[in-house]
This record gives sequence, C-alpha cells and structure tokens, in this order.
Amino acid sequence: MMADQLLTSVRNALRVLKAFRHAERELGVSELARELGLGKSTVHRLAKTLAAEGFLRQDPATGRYRPGLVLAELGAAVTLNTDFHAAAIGPLEELWKLTGETVQIAHLDGREVVYVERIESSHTLRLFNEVGRRNWAHCTGTGKALLAHLPPDELDAILDGWELPALTPYTIVDHDRLRADLAEVRERGYAQNVNESNIGIASVGAPIRDFDGSVIAAISAAGPTLRLKRTSLEGHAGAVMAAAEAISRNLGWRPARLVGGRTR
Repeated sequence: MMADQLLTSVRNALRVLKAFRHAERELGVSELARELGLGKSTVHRLAKTLAAEGFLRQDPATGRYRPGLVLAELGAAVTLNTDFHAAAIGPLEELWKLTGETVQIAHLDGREVVYVERIESSHTLRLFNEVGRRNWAHCTGTGKALLAHLPPDELDAILDGWELPALTPYTIVDHDRLRADLAEVRERGYAQNVNESNIGIASVGAPIRDFDGSVIAAISAAGPTLRLKRTSLEGHAGAVMAAAEAISRNLGWRPARLVGGRTR
C-alpha cells in the first residue's frame, strides 16, 4: 500500500509539472485541481513541495505558480547532452583511428571524473568497459586537464581538505606538486598521466570548451605504458588537442585571434 501511495504521489507531482507545458500564464491551485481532477488540498501540497525544490515558482502577490529555474536547468541539460554527443562523436572516432588507443571523454564531478563517451582500443588491453565509470581527477589525463582550467577559487574549494588518494606509488598526493603540475598543463595545453592511476597505464588529455570558452569536458587517449612511452605519449598530444579543438568548434567555440597585437 505504501509503495502504491508513493508512486501515486510522484505521478501526481509530475502531472502538475506537465500542466505547465503549454501554459503561457501562471496557474493557480484551483485551475490545476480542475484540470488534473485532483483535490485542491492535494494540489496545494504538491505545488508547495515542487516550489520548495525549485521546480515551480510562486508569485507571493497572487499565490499563483509558474515553472521554476530547476525545470529550465533540466531542459538545458537535456539539450546540452544531446548536442554534446553530436559534437563529440566525429572527432572522437577520428582520434581513435589516428592513435589506435582507447579514447574517452569525461566531465568533472567534484573531485572525480565521469566518463561519458568512450571507444575501446583495437588492442586486447581493456581499461574498463562501461561509460559512466568514475575515477579520481588528480591522477588521470582527463581529470588533470579539467582541474587545470578551473577558476582559482573553484580549484581551492576542491583541494581544501582533500587528502589526495595514492592509487599507485606514482600518484601525486602533495597539493603543491599537483598545483605545479596543473600549471604545466595550462601552459602546454595537455595533461599527462603515467602510472598515476594504474601501474602500466598512461594517458594524455586535453580540455574541451563550450561556445563561451569555458572548459566543460576533457578528451584523452589511453593505453599501456609499454606502447605509450613518454615520447609516443607526447606524440599523441597533438592529435588529442586537435580532437578537443574540433569538438569545441562544433560546440560553437572560436579561439581568439591576434589582430594588430590584440586578441579578438
């Protein structure tokens, strides 16, 4: 009985939200109740709850409701994810063909990276299989590329109180060393990881920018250190950065140009 009640409550809350799909004006509790065939007290509680969570916004003068910012954010996220896949898949496949290694794209989520796009190497080694896997940001090519381009205050907030996990003897666990490494990443345009997340694994990653220039993801090529020695890893860096720029351009970003000594 309790499960049925909870599911009914969720369904009714979603019906309240759907009522605003075609509404160009604010809706009151009485209108919602009539349209949905629900009691006014039920609609009142649902609307109050949805407003408290940001899904609806209530006009304090009239008491009527309109869609809240959370709905706009969710809609933007759906559009972004769809657009991002379309922008990324071509350059990702091209990078895979050029390097023959596993190529992947990740977003930063706090102190971790989440892999959202991936094509496996044609070789036998498998790092992991599934999209959606997480890893620490401080010891991966994608993670360091993303951390390096955070605004200073956001980087400070992430590092504050973070005891960097040592996944291998080569993992950077000192904040000063990590900051120095991230400064090098910003300077050269790509990040390296050699044995830092897994013994015998290396990767090189570069940042992907949105239309406004903000870094929203990173792309990397990864494989065994037996194949990806530092020379070949640096050789792949150009292809990884080119793929990152191609995706960024597909998202609407245009690099600044120097005209008469000034950036435009």
